[in-house]
Amino acid sequence: MGKQKIHVAVILMACLIVMSGAMVDCSSKTGRGSNDKYFQVTRIIDGDTFYIDDGTEKGCKVRLAGIDAPESRKTDTEDVQYYSKESTLYLARLTLGRFVRLEYDVQHYDRYGRTVAYVFLRDGTFVNAELIKQGCAVVMTVPPNVKYADLFIKQQKNARKRKAGLWGEIIE
Repeated sequence: MGKQKIHVAVILMACLIVMSGAMVDCSSKTGRGSNDKYFQVTRIIDGDTFYIDDGTEKGCKVRLAGIDAPESRKTDTEDVQYYSKESTLYLARLTLGRFVRLEYDVQHYDRYGRTVAYVFLRDGTFVNAELIKQGCAVVMTVPPNVKYADLFIKQQKNARKRKAGLWGEIIE
């Protein structure tokens, strides 16, 4: 009986190690909050999600913190949203093939296991804020990740006043 308990405990421990390894993906490789590590953007998913080359075969999926871009794909619950193509193209023009630095807030992952980060180009461009400023995304802060909430709200107010991007008139 004692050997069975030890065997079960070993299996459980192995499962925990494997599961925690899956959540470490790019944060461990990027050095969590490291201000000097840059990674090349390899693929754009939509206006707020992309992949970086973190040295793994698949790469690391990054979701931009504090913002939400229009959905570019039809799902079970949502249709393709207005300004989604433009938002995705803007993120691609801004980042694809370029090197970015990830900055983390309190939580490093969202409920889907994606790395959540504030993203900066080498020239200092704050990608998350730039998307809001250009009207390609809206503010969506998820506590406790609220580090730049005030800046994002200010950028969104200005974008709305200027009728930038998705705040412009819809012509059908």
